[in-house]
Amino acid sequence: MRWSRAVHVALGAPTRRLVTAAGAAGLAAAALTVALAGPWDSGQRTAERQAAAGMAAEREVADLEKIVAGLPSAPPVLDPLGERVSGSGPDAVTDLSGVLSPLNDAALGGGAAVSVVDIADGTVLYASGPDTGRTPASTVKLVTAVAALQALGPDHRLSTTTGWDEAARRVVLVGGGDPTVMAEDYQALAEETARALAERGVGEVSVGYDLSLWDGGEALHPIGFNDNIAALTALQVNEGRLDGSTHGPTVRSTDPAADAVRTFTGALSAAGVTVVGEPAAASGQDTERLGRHRSAPLSVLVERMLTYSDNDLAEALGRATALKAGQPVTFAGVGRAISDELAGLGLPMDQVRIADASGLDREGAVTAQLLTGVLTAAADPRRPELRPALTGMPVAGFTGTLTGRYGAGADATGGGSGDGAGVVRAKTGTLTGVNTLAGTAVTADGRVLAFAFLAGDTLDANAAQNALDAAATGLATCHCG
Repeated sequence: MRWSRAVHVALGAPTRRLVTAAGAAGLAAAALTVALAGPWDSGQRTAERQAAAGMAAEREVADLEKIVAGLPSAPPVLDPLGERVSGSGPDAVTDLSGVLSPLNDAALGGGAAVSVVDIADGTVLYASGPDTGRTPASTVKLVTAVAALQALGPDHRLSTTTGWDEAARRVVLVGGGDPTVMAEDYQALAEETARALAERGVGEVSVGYDLSLWDGGEALHPIGFNDNIAALTALQVNEGRLDGSTHGPTVRSTDPAADAVRTFTGALSAAGVTVVGEPAAASGQDTERLGRHRSAPLSVLVERMLTYSDNDLAEALGRATALKAGQPVTFAGVGRAISDELAGLGLPMDQVRIADASGLDREGAVTAQLLTGVLTAAADPRRPELRPALTGMPVAGFTGTLTGRYGAGADATGGGSGDGAGVVRAKTGTLTGVNTLAGTAVTADGRVLAFAFLAGDTLDANAAQNALDAAATGLATCHCG
């Protein structure tokens, strides 16, 4: 995605108070206001604005897509819950215990690890067990996002290519580790390849395929064959989905690489090239390039991953990060590569274990302070390349995995969480017995807080989810500055 300088816009009342609060803190609003408006699939950003406009009578949420980005990152050690942070300034909150009281809900089992940070200056507001490793579930995707953006840059693309092996008279389809390639993309690649062959006077070929980019890595996620993630291979068609969906759990192909090769081969034949024999494994290393399909920029892939909690894309970005670092594309190698990127940003890594890039593996562990540290780093104006980790988070009541949360009727089920619609952006995480939430909330005073709630041993998934949503809404509706 592309970023432009902050400009003056017509502000609704909530946004005016946001800018006023920033000015009162001595910040230059024009320099520190970050537009959280990134490209979503199929114009989802436009749809979000329209939905927000429809609620304008209750909350002017459309204008709250701009937040104050902080300067320094959060400190590595957070203070205990309920204590004022020394030197935090006159605007610091001295007691958020009432605001965060939903986290005392019995549905959260033994309670949640908590970290709340003012994203504008890194001030730690509250913490409870912030440095205790907890199963993150899908909130680990925030960690994956920042590590991938830091390692590869927001403009990086994953490339699926075709090469020409003159000696074997063979076209080789080379996997680039891009799970987002669609059937129409293979068709376009085949047509480009056919044109390149015609220029060489070639009308008959055999087809080979090269999956070596992910050689040495596991073929399946530890959870096994599952509707939540396809087999791990460098060649796929739409993440191995068989029903035309583009996100969410669904039945997956048992052999997504074979599907990709079959799709490409059929498209090559349709483009006028005679294909002889059956496709076979081959090396594309020393071939002459005929065509290339490039994914969307990494910034867009990160936003998609976070908005829809896309497990396939998360693992692909984790492997791309490992390859960049010279690590093997095993889960262990991915974990080392991600951890090294985070450590390089100065983030606290004690008690952290990156077991996978998607959060499906419950053996992983992160801390609440790491998650708020990651969010604060992504808001740092000195690190604009990390911004998609903020813009990609679902918007409460409008997009992605928060579409059905914080909206109409939420008051009845979420303890008033409907008030968080439009002003909470967060990554969700859910496994059996695990409910997590991490993101940002714009307070009633226009302050922007980063928060992380990690709960394990939860007793009721719906009640636990509602408790986390209510706590996030408490931050969004509090007078904290």
